[in-house]
Amino acid sequence: MEYQDEEFEGESFENTNFTGISFKNSKFIDCNFENCNLPNVDLNNTRFQDVRFRNCKIQGLDFSKCNDFIFTIGFEDSFLSYSIFSDINLENTDFINCQVYDCDFMNTNLKNANFEGSDLMNSLFRNTNLSFTSFRNAKNYDIDPNNNLLKKTKFSIPEVIALLNVFDIEIE
Repeated sequence: MEYQDEEFEGESFENTNFTGISFKNSKFIDCNFENCNLPNVDLNNTRFQDVRFRNCKIQGLDFSKCNDFIFTIGFEDSFLSYSIFSDINLENTDFINCQVYDCDFMNTNLKNANFEGSDLMNSLFRNTNLSFTSFRNAKNYDIDPNNNLLKKTKFSIPEVIALLNVFDIEIE
């Protein structure tokens, strides 16, 4: 099946391996991906509108290359690694119970985003709007409060102590 230069609306993709596939210039509207493997998929000018990824393995995707017109995505119980979410609007985006490893969120609007229950090992947040974002029960995040906007951002104890890492202090 071809996925480049195509339009998909209301489709469900289940148990699909997208290795070596290009989504270039395609539109996915109101689509669901479940138990899919998406390594290094070309997202150049891809349009995602109301697209959900559940139990997916997403590696090396550059979401900043997507078409930003009505760009709305969400992730649940998925593994995301080495992916780029920089310079895009991800307001109200869910990353619920995900493993978000080595991902870049630079100059990203994550206002009202939800990272509840997620592991954010080695993910980079810089010059990011995290206002009203939830990190409840999230772990392994490294967020510098001096380089990100934190307004009414929600954190859980004891992980919230990681916000002090930037100050090079000792807590006993």
